[in-house]
Amino acid sequence: MLKKGMATMGPITLQWSQMPPLLLRIATNPFVVAGLVVYMAGVVFWLAVLSRVDLSYAYPFASLGYVTMLAASWLLFREPISPLRLLGTLIICAGVLIVSRS
Repeated sequence: MLKKGMATMGPITLQWSQMPPLLLRIATNPFVVAGLVVYMAGVVFWLAVLSRVDLSYAYPFASLGYVTMLAASWLLFREPISPLRLLGTLIICAGVLIVSRS
């Protein structure tokens, strides 16, 4: 949602004189607002996980976000996925599988 919201705004520049109108455009973009809400919900779930399991067990599962984003970027934005990127993602999945068995 954050990507879609920012893509609708076009390329932005971070010049001090343009900050107030830029921040207003960002804050009123429904996709950006929805993306931030989803992001905050993810933080709440992450905190719940951290309260229950060891960090060394939980953190590798956070890398599954890379897998999810790779799939989402391909499905939603039609971004190309190179074989090397796919291999890296499969290595991440293998690592999570190994950690989950420990």
